[in-house]
Amino acid sequence: MKMTKSIDSVNTIVGRDASFQGTIEFKGSIRIDGRVEGRINSEGGTVIVGEQASVKADINVGIAIIRGEVEGKISARDRIEVYPPGRIEGDIFAPIISIDTGVIFNGNCEMTARTISAKKKRDSDAANPLENEPFKLDNAIKTG
Repeated sequence: MKMTKSIDSVNTIVGRDASFQGTIEFKGSIRIDGRVEGRINSEGGTVIVGEQASVKADINVGIAIIRGEVEGKISARDRIEVYPPGRIEGDIFAPIISIDTGVIFNGNCEMTARTISAKKKRDSDAANPLENEPFKLDNAIKTG
């Protein structure tokens, strides 16, 4: 399976020989090839967990691409992609979830609806005000 979106550039790298304990907050994209324990957060960023990585953390990002080992909850606003030799021990939540053959996944999976910000919803409602109007029989064409 191919990744559905190419990652143009990685802003941050946790190398193979590095280990980190605590909370990682980032923008853009981060690639983890080492060990991380704690939390990984980004409003809309992408986390890439490399084949040699070992992550014991709750992950809350825009996109999660997993090829290594993750123990913890993964929540993604856009999607989660898991490729061999990926291994996940924990629950995953995203509107789009792709798990390739050969992956080990032990947990619960919930495909959640994409969230629309309140401003985008108001703009969308204003663009098409009748879209959310309930159907009324009085508005129907009457034939006799």
